[in-house]
Amino acid sequence: MRLTHLADYAVVILTAAAARSGDERLSASELAAETGLPLPTTQKVLGKLGSAGLLSATRGIGGGFAFARAPGAITLADIIEAVEGPIAMTQCSGSDEVSDCALDSRCKLKPHMNIVSRTVRDALSGVTLEHLASERRMEDA
Repeated sequence: MRLTHLADYAVVILTAAAARSGDERLSASELAAETGLPLPTTQKVLGKLGSAGLLSATRGIGGGFAFARAPGAITLADIIEAVEGPIAMTQCSGSDEVSDCALDSRCKLKPHMNIVSRTVRDALSGVTLEHLASERRMEDA
């Protein structure tokens, strides 16, 4: 399994945001500068994270993004799913519906791949944003 660039960027952006002290509003331009990501990419990722309910947005002076829940309550699985959708190891896993895979009707592996996908998701759910941020704080110290 390999993360897309956007999922990777979402982890980088949220880790940088969570490593900050306090409950300050998050500016897309500040996060872009801090992470080295282009501003349009940062804005796109923040929008996806907002749509998924991980961040809330406020417009206007003093506006920006804020965490909708504490970093300790946001997991790596939450972040990845916010950007990529449900975690599934194969095209057909995560659903009992017929997929467009040529082997779908006779595949013996499909039932087992759901187990694998759930196991991967459970592992990613065991890593919180707070844990990632604390690791970053130690590296920066």
